[in-house]
Amino acid sequence: MLEDYFRQYGLIAIFAAIAVLVPTGMLMMSYMAGKVGLRPSNPTPVKLEAYECGVETIGGRWNQFNFRYYMFAILFVIFDVEVVFLYPWATKFLKLELFALIEMAVFVAILLVGWAYAWRKRDLEWRS
Repeated sequence: MLEDYFRQYGLIAIFAAIAVLVPTGMLMMSYMAGKVGLRPSNPTPVKLEAYECGVETIGGRWNQFNFRYYMFAILFVIFDVEVVFLYPWATKFLKLELFALIEMAVFVAILLVGWAYAWRKRDLEWRS
């Protein structure tokens, strides 16, 4: 029993260590490549310019986007994640009990309340 416990959590610890060591190692290798001289430390002004598919950029580098783009992106992500949770539930629907149906109904109801709130605040309309 105790051996299974350590085996299960040992795998989690190994994955957590890999999740920390791989990005840290990549950052350290990039830093060391700059110190050793494998990458240019002071690129020319041409290399520092913004590049957009071979076309000269119009305006500055940092243009402000309308907040509506972010709002629609957030709403898309929310409902996309809903599908990620609904699909496995739907594939096992016939094998699940009544409790799972109630759980999913509560989940969808919470999302519908959020959608109704966004609709009521007129966040789903594109106003100029």
